[in-house]
Amino acid sequence: MVAKTASVTKKVRGLTEEQLLKAPEKNYMNEEQLVFFRKRLLDLKAQLLQNAGDTGERLRETEVTTDPSDRATLEEEYTLELRTRDREHKLLKKVDKSLRLIESGEYGYCEETGEPIGIPRLLARPTATLSLEAQERWERVQKLYGD
Repeated sequence: MVAKTASVTKKVRGLTEEQLLKAPEKNYMNEEQLVFFRKRLLDLKAQLLQNAGDTGERLRETEVTTDPSDRATLEEEYTLELRTRDREHKLLKKVDKSLRLIESGEYGYCEETGEPIGIPRLLARPTATLSLEAQERWERVQKLYGD
């Protein structure tokens, strides 16, 4: 098993997005592709965690200012930073879910229909859990009926 994994890992290092897009449909979510997306998701997770750490550092560095407009500017910057981190925190949950789906062998398939999501969509959004058609249906329902 170790030799097989090393062989697959070696092949994946040279795997490009272009090669993924050109792969035949019968190879959909084969071991090489799963390794590629797992690495992409782990890289994204590392970046999100780094951003969160950087934000924590910036927020701990308290600036004391007596000017009300400077203080308001600082508070607005903190608010924007925290809002961004909140969005990234939600994305981090999706990344973790996608990594679990890779482990369970369900990654790359629509949660609603069971059909392949498709390599182009996963390259654009590696945390996608719905096919493009299912996503569009969901968005139409959300637009009609709200949250």
